[in-house]
Amino acid sequence: EVQLVESGGGLVQAGGSLRLLCAASGYIFDDFVVGWFRQAPGKEREGVSCISSTPDNLSYADSVKGRFTISRDKSKNTVYLQMNSLKPEDSAVYYCAAGPIRCGLGYGLGSYEYDYWGQGTQVTVSS
Repeated sequence: EVQLVESGGGLVQAGGSLRLLCAASGYIFDDFVVGWFRQAPGKEREGVSCISSTPDNLSYADSVKGRFTISRDKSKNTVYLQMNSLKPEDSAVYYCAAGPIRCGLGYGLGSYEYDYWGQGTQVTVSS
């Protein structure tokens, strides 16, 4: 069974940082792209970032470039999303997802592309 489990969300003041974690089944890290998405109340789910297996190709949404960094630790089967300089508009439920797709050069940020999803973790940024 494929499982993705997010953690690391919470409440932070504007300008602060959080690190989200996505723990996944082992074979996902061998074969699948892992992406981060977010959804705020009343808004559509938005692709934030993705990272491929090997080589590490990355994509970021324009709204988070320069502030968020995605990385993966294969020994721990975990993908991280380091979020710095957080803004109130970053507040949302953040989901990680996995799928056998392309990531990099802007590809991999469409939610329809992914097959497996975690349950989400809430991020709230206060002003």
